[in-house]
Amino acid sequence: MNKNSLLIPDNQIKQISARNLSSREKIIASSISLGILLIAIVALAFSPILTKLSEIELLTPTAIVFNRLWIATIIISCWQLIKSPPEFKQIQFLENIPNYKEQSLLILASVAATVSSLLWAVSFTQTSVASSTVLRSLTPLFISLGAWLILKQQFNRQFVTGMAISILGGMIIGWDDLRLGAEYLSGDSIALLSAALHGVNILTVGYLRDRDCNTSKVLFWRCGFGALIILPILYLTDTPIFPASTQGWLTVIALAVICQTLGQGLLIYSLKQFSSSFVGIFTLLKPIITAFLAWVIFAENLNLTSCIAVILILCGIYLAKSSNSAVN
Repeated sequence: MNKNSLLIPDNQIKQISARNLSSREKIIASSISLGILLIAIVALAFSPILTKLSEIELLTPTAIVFNRLWIATIIISCWQLIKSPPEFKQIQFLENIPNYKEQSLLILASVAATVSSLLWAVSFTQTSVASSTVLRSLTPLFISLGAWLILKQQFNRQFVTGMAISILGGMIIGWDDLRLGAEYLSGDSIALLSAALHGVNILTVGYLRDRDCNTSKVLFWRCGFGALIILPILYLTDTPIFPASTQGWLTVIALAVICQTLGQGLLIYSLKQFSSSFVGIFTLLKPIITAFLAWVIFAENLNLTSCIAVILILCGIYLAKSSNSAVN
């Protein structure tokens, strides 16, 4: 037998090497995207901590949300001016060639996110924090249901199993202090509506990102339009709007920079790489990270329930991530 006949032709070697390189590049790209999403969730996990510090200034949750939104709007506008001055008009409300469908969806996402935040804050006054946390954990279910009904997306069994396990983990976080009864029905309903609107926001933003709507534009509308929605509410309720001390201003600025600009910005960016349903599942890590931060900063206790919730959520995320339904 000719010795050369046992050798692999050069063109096949190149094809095999290209496939291996492409596979490695996909793994690296996926890991980077997952890391970006994790950074987003960690940044968002600071929100309850900083909000708690802001309340020392006797600011209402509505005023805190308003301040973080208008400050974030200014930050995004300045960043866009520095990054690409000629393209700044791309993120304005009025464009030379208006895309009414896109603008309608941007408004829908902004309204859903803002009203969701306000309702969640209201639910704390009508029911227990644990009940609100449990019901908020149903957000991925609303996202997937909307994606299936409206966008006709299909989910395989592995993804659905992972989602169910993660939701179970998210519900366990507040299960020990869960309160049931007719007196909590209104608060629970508000919390459930908040979770549904949060799902509408993520699903709408994911749809926009799939159609190449850039992160800065989505975030600008989210913050700018959201601040405009809240301003009349603050005016009618006659409550303090701005912090009264330097520490208060530093806290709301940190909320705007860390949580709203960095956290929400990276979350919106991740919706280009991952499906809305997977991002919704991944956000279930936020209360766990918040609990860990509260343990570090405020010396609050971590219990066995939180550890079990972490394991379940991570297992669910792993199953969902391993399925084809996780990636756009």
